[in-house]
Amino acid sequence: MNTKMHVDSYERNWMIFSAVMLVLFAAAVSVAAFGLGIQVPAPEQRVDPKTVATDPNSPWSNPGLREVSPGVYDAYILAHAIPNWEYLPKEITVPVGSKVTFYVTSADVQHGFKIQDTNANFMVLPGQVSKLTITFKEVRTHNFICTEYCGSGHGIMYGAVIVTP
Repeated sequence: MNTKMHVDSYERNWMIFSAVMLVLFAAAVSVAAFGLGIQVPAPEQRVDPKTVATDPNSPWSNPGLREVSPGVYDAYILAHAIPNWEYLPKEITVPVGSKVTFYVTSADVQHGFKIQDTNANFMVLPGQVSKLTITFKEVRTHNFICTEYCGSGHGIMYGAVIVTP
């Protein structure tokens, strides 16, 4: 009894093509993750979105840049739609070569946070702190924008990281 299975050449070619594409996609993801330094932002902690901006023990009650050690900074940024769609602070200034860890949260609705010309791009959810670290290697201004539609003022939600000599 012959139990050999016959696969049409057209179908076999498509299976080979699909397997090659899977290998190429896996290689591309590996290069992006390890070679290009792509980071997947993870939730750092939980906060109460109702009190995050008013609690005196919360770093977002006075958002801004804090120097941890020479050339290493923590940036606490608060996104909110009410009353006027903005990030607080609107600007932060760091010297070139600085390593900045961003801690971003929202006081009201879902926002996005993208620092242009960097690999920083993540969602900002009420009650959750998103964290990502970037080293700024050249003197320039990096704008940050909201990438998730958050209401009628979404288009005016922006700020800047100013990298100085």
